Formats: sequence, structure tokens, C-alpha cells
Amino acid sequence: MFIYPEIDPIAIRIGSLAVAWYGLMYLMGFVAAYLLAKSRVKKLGSPINQKQIDDLIFYAAIGVIAGGRLGYMVFYDFSTLLNDPLSWTLSLPQLWNGGMSFHGGLIGVLLALLLFARKIQQQFITIIDFIAPLVPIGLGLGRIGNFINGELWGKPTDFFLGFLFQGVVRHPTQLYEAFFEGLLLFVILWLFTAKQRTIGYSSAVFLIFYGIFRIGIEFFRLPDAQIGYLAWNWLTLGQVLSLPMLLIGSVSYTHLTLPTILLV
Repeated sequence: MFIYPEIDPIAIRIGSLAVAWYGLMYLMGFVAAYLLAKSRVKKLGSPINQKQIDDLIFYAAIGVIAGGRLGYMVFYDFSTLLNDPLSWTLSLPQLWNGGMSFHGGLIGVLLALLLFARKIQQQFITIIDFIAPLVPIGLGLGRIGNFINGELWGKPTDFFLGFLFQGVVRHPTQLYEAFFEGLLLFVILWLFTAKQRTIGYSSAVFLIFYGIFRIGIEFFRLPDAQIGYLAWNWLTLGQVLSLPMLLIGSVSYTHLTLPTILLV
């Protein structure tokens, strides 16, 4: 058992200016993606060149932030939209109040990179394949940000990796996700893409392993308080949103290609 260290969520204070660790983790994730892109672009068959990396990361960042926030507000705060749409609309841009969704961010990135692919006249799927190995480090850093904020805890446990938080020993599911969806997924994808692969393979591998890791860890994680379990006292919204990723990835990998709709 470990004791939660109660880290100040504010990393830097300069007068009235406060910079949160969570925001810094996002920044570090984008920097890591940029540096990894500089390495990947040198490989044979890269769909982009060195000069296009800045635009790639810019488009992806906009997609992550806009999609992540909108996705959270739709997936996890839909009741407010129905009951008080004005309040919901006013709170939408308030990123400083927290609330980001991976699945919303994924949709946002896909839409943003679709525009980027058309701008540089490349196939959308080749851009997705290129960026897939760049994503996990940012995912892992984001979960570390959740851990620092003391949020997204798991169920009570007597497991030796449990953390004592507010008088209860809990699964540190943020750290589980940081390891599996971050570090381990990065290693899998980086090694897998060391060789030139058939178009769509890298994206499929990302979807498969993220889906497996997220669905599995959700069994140890407490559901969001405002939603709870969707069914059977164990099914969570995170599992429901991740299942299509696993299915699409599996079908795509099996058939050696992604659905035709992505080949634009």
C-alpha cells in the first residue's frame, strides 16, 4: 500500500497567474508528439515532410482540446444540456473548470486531421497511421495529471499497489491507464511501426490495444458520479465508448484494411 502524496495541482504560481500540472501535462504531450514526429518523418513512406510537422501538431492539438472538451460536455454532462442548455453552453469553453474526454478528443483529432490531409493532398488514413504512435505518450501524461489532481480513482482494494486516499485504499486507475494506455501502448506501436506496414494496420493496432486496455481498467475504476453504472452494476460509459474502437480495429486488422469510408 502507498499513501497518496497530496500534490498541489498548481505547478507554478506567479502573482495571480497559476499554471496547473494538468495543463503542463497536455503541453508536454504535444511536445513529445512533435519530437516523435521529427523522428518518424525520416522513415521511408512518410506521408508528410519536415516542414509539415508544425501544421500537423497544430491541427491535432486543436482537435484534442476542442473535441475533448465538447466530448466531455456531451458524453458526461448531457443532463445539463437537456435541463439547462444556457448554463451548458456558457460552461463549454471553461476549460479551467476541468472536464476532458478521450473519446471526444479522438473524434476531434480525426476531424482535424481529415482537414489537414485534404490540405496537403494525402490520404486521410496514411496521416492517421503516421500519428498513431505519437498519441500514447500524451495519453499517459494526461492520466498522470489526473493522479496529481486526485481524480478518477478506482474502487476500494487490498491490492499491494493501492493508494490510501481520503481514508480509503483505492486502485490508482489513473496510473494503471498511464502505464497501459500510455507507456505500454507507445512501446507496442513504436515497435510495430519500425517496419513499413500495410495502410491501416497501425491505426487498427492502436484501436485494438487502447480498447482492450481501457475496457479492462474500467472494471477497477469508479464510474463518473453523475452517471454511475449503465447496466449490471459494472458496465461503464467508458467501456461502451471504447467497445466500437476495439471492434473497428479488430475488423480492420483482420481484413487488412480500414473501412472504405476512411480512404478519402
